[in-house]
Amino acid sequence: MNGQTTFGPTAYRIKEYLSEGKRFDGRKPDEFREIIIEKNVSKKAEGSVKVKIGKTEVIVGVKMDVGEPYPDSLDKGNLMVTAELLPLSSERFENGPPKFPAIELGRIIDRCIRESKFIQFEKLCIKEGEKVWNVFVDIYSINDDGNLLDAAGIGAVTALKLAKIPHYDEKTGKIDYEVAPAKKLPLEKDAPLSITYYKVGGTLIVDPTREEEDLSSTRVTIGRTDEIISSIQKGESESLEIDELKELIDMSENVAKKVAQKIEKDLK
Repeated sequence: MNGQTTFGPTAYRIKEYLSEGKRFDGRKPDEFREIIIEKNVSKKAEGSVKVKIGKTEVIVGVKMDVGEPYPDSLDKGNLMVTAELLPLSSERFENGPPKFPAIELGRIIDRCIRESKFIQFEKLCIKEGEKVWNVFVDIYSINDDGNLLDAAGIGAVTALKLAKIPHYDEKTGKIDYEVAPAKKLPLEKDAPLSITYYKVGGTLIVDPTREEEDLSSTRVTIGRTDEIISSIQKGESESLEIDELKELIDMSENVAKKVAQKIEKDLK
C-alpha cells in the first residue's frame, strides 16, 4: 500500500521515537487511533457502514443478488470483495481501472472473510447447481491517512453483520428490494478481524499514520477470530525474522480483542 516515502528529519524523528517505544501522537506501538463506526449509511445497500480510524475513512456496503454457483461449489453462495481507492481520498490515487493497491486490498479482505468461514455459504443456496445468493462487499476510500487495510477490514465485517437478505420470489425468480427483508445474512458468531502490523525501523506497530506507513519496510496482515488465525498475508519487500513473526502473532490476540470490543459496542 506504500506510495510515496517520507524522508528527511521527520523520518529520523519517527524512527527515533519508535525505538524508544513512543509515537508522535502519544500512542503505544500496539495502540489504534480512535475508531468511529457509523451504521446504515446507504439506503440501497443490504448492510453498510462508515469507518473512521483517526483521519482515515472508508465506506463499505454489502449488496446481494441471485446468480449461478461456481462449478466447484454448486451448493454454496458466492462472495466478491472489491475496493475503489478514490482520488478524493488521496492525491496518490487516480481514476480508471483498479490498480494493484486496490486489487490487493480487496483480495486481503476477501481472504480473511473466506478462510475464517464467517459466512455460512451453504445457507445461501436457493437451488443446488442453479441459483445461489451472490454477496458483494464494496469498499470505497474517502480519506487516506494511513491504514486503509484495517479500516476496510473492520468495515467489511461490520457491514456483513448488519446485512439482511432481500425478499426473493421463487415463483417469478425476481428480487423485490422494496419489501422489508426478514432474514439476516447467515454468519458464524465468531467474526474475523484483519489487523495489519507494520515494521518501521526495528519496531512493529499497528495502525500507522500516513507518515509511519510510508516509512514501513514490510507489513503482515493477520486475519483471526477468537479461536484461530485464519489467514496471514505479507506485503512489501523486506523479510521478517522468526522472532518478529512470533512477536506480532502474540500481539495480534490482544489487539484484535480490543478492536472487536469496539465494534460490538458500536453495533449495540
